[in-house]
Amino acid sequence: MNSHKPIHAVIPGLGQRSLKTALATAILALMYLPFRGNPTFACIGVIFGMGNGIEDSKKSGGNRLVGTIIGGLLGIGIFWIEHRIFPKGDYYLRVVLIFFGVILLVCLSVIFKWPGAVQPGGVVLCIILFNTPADHIDYALHRMLDTAIGVIFAIAVNAFFTRERVDKWLKREVAVEKME
Repeated sequence: MNSHKPIHAVIPGLGQRSLKTALATAILALMYLPFRGNPTFACIGVIFGMGNGIEDSKKSGGNRLVGTIIGGLLGIGIFWIEHRIFPKGDYYLRVVLIFFGVILLVCLSVIFKWPGAVQPGGVVLCIILFNTPADHIDYALHRMLDTAIGVIFAIAVNAFFTRERVDKWLKREVAVEKME
């Protein structure tokens, strides 16, 4: 496991991962601007997906993406069940359904060998059941797509701005500063 050793950080704790996360989040938010879309979940995907290296990005981003997909699909199904029984919704039934939904989420995450997907999947499941606009299917599908975009973008930025490449740029900058 990599230890956190920021190179010549003026701000304590500000290292490569922090800079790459900030850069990727800002660029992705700008990319959403022409589409007038809300970049929130894509940016969250970047933040969760940015790791110390490409493998770490794949693991943490994969947890976020798989969890969002499982939680989103479960949320759609549970919301549908609730509204088949009570068309206007029923809070008490939703509480019972969230109980079984979380159990199913844990089981599916383990079956798919993504136990780290439980937390992000649970967040999405709760948002869909307790804080969703009327069109819950569209909402859930957009959260899944936006999360995928964010995670893929984080992996791409991490692949392009490798630790070695950024170290080389930063060391070159330090060498230039020392020569002045």
